[in-house]
Amino acid sequence: MQQLNAIQVKQLIDASDPAPLLLDVREPNEFAYCHIDGALHIPMGQIVSRLDDIDAEREIVVICHHGMRSFQVAQFLESQGYGRVINLSGGIDAWARDVDPGMPKY
Repeated sequence: MQQLNAIQVKQLIDASDPAPLLLDVREPNEFAYCHIDGALHIPMGQIVSRLDDIDAEREIVVICHHGMRSFQVAQFLESQGYGRVINLSGGIDAWARDVDPGMPKY
């Protein structure tokens, strides 16, 4: 698994075709408060039951609030055979600080 900071993830999104799958594993209330447009929302507790919703052929950037839950999910995805998994280090908090300062923070 790669660890990329928010600026590196933004550069990856902008440079990739197709863009990586953004997998947001936060709780529904967190996702409703703020998220990156186009992200697939699957709360961490539902990952196992929704693996079929996650395209194993795509590069996947896993997102949470600060990067800890996403790290755990990224490790799990790798253990299930997902080959191109990236953890957004610093999470949505770092994204709001470094990429999208207009995004609400909590």
